[in-house]
Amino acid sequence: MSGKSGTLSFCRRAWHPHGMAANPVALTGVRPLAESFDGFIVDVWGVLHDGLRLYPGVTDALDRLAERGKEVVFLTNAPRRSRDVARMLARLGLPERHRRNIVASGESVHAALADRTDSFHAALGRRCIVLGETMENDILTGLDLDRVDAFEDAEFIVNIGPWRKGAALADYEDDLARAAGLDLPMICANPDLSVMQGGSEMLCAGALAVRYEALGGSVAWHGKPRPAIYDLCLARLGGPPRDRVVAIGDSMATDIEGAAAAGCDSALVLGGLHAAEIGRDGSLSALLDAHRVAPTFTLPGFAW
Repeated sequence: MSGKSGTLSFCRRAWHPHGMAANPVALTGVRPLAESFDGFIVDVWGVLHDGLRLYPGVTDALDRLAERGKEVVFLTNAPRRSRDVARMLARLGLPERHRRNIVASGESVHAALADRTDSFHAALGRRCIVLGETMENDILTGLDLDRVDAFEDAEFIVNIGPWRKGAALADYEDDLARAAGLDLPMICANPDLSVMQGGSEMLCAGALAVRYEALGGSVAWHGKPRPAIYDLCLARLGGPPRDRVVAIGDSMATDIEGAAAAGCDSALVLGGLHAAEIGRDGSLSALLDAHRVAPTFTLPGFAW
């Protein structure tokens, strides 16, 4: 496939025989993407910041995209309301002009529990127990729910995941086994298995949900890589053709697979979640062999 507007030459989500994905095109910055795409779906944690600070060049890159009339939506698997994500980005120093278009998996959870339009959520009942650290999270605020403290009193689980360094999956084994024995359905508000915070890996809700399914529990997943959340992002972008949209993220399992399923190109930020899996010589072979799809491009970071 030829590059758009004659600027990039690439083969979208190409595959080798036997399922191994082809090597992506290595870029040094966002600028070539701006010459070839109209819409940008940008991950937050691992692309804009590391949980503690904004990465260098982020604001400049966003300003340059805006100057060129590019539409940007931030898509995050944060188990929070979108307004909470905006507040967090404000604390990290991202200007208000870039905090207006955020789609968070936690927002998807809130909407699903409010609307109850599908069979899974309609059958959940009203008594819920939250699994994970709550912090200032208001994912359930404004909903007609009774929050309980014991699994035996609950009708379903809202899994927002651990929010502290050092949390391990084994810490939740007894709770997960008890809930599975009670046949409690679970909502997973963050499909990520882990995230990097200041160079340290932290467990996320997705790891608890994967284990819960292994124990026989049923899970409704909200966020990347599920197609529904990409449909929402595309609507926020004004409904451009999918081949004019690129998704940028640092996770193969969520950002890159999600973009491929949505019919969009993707760029993997190499300095994020998978940094340790990339060879000293910059080789991506081991990383690509471990996943069923490749990004179209790679980036060292989200900078111009």
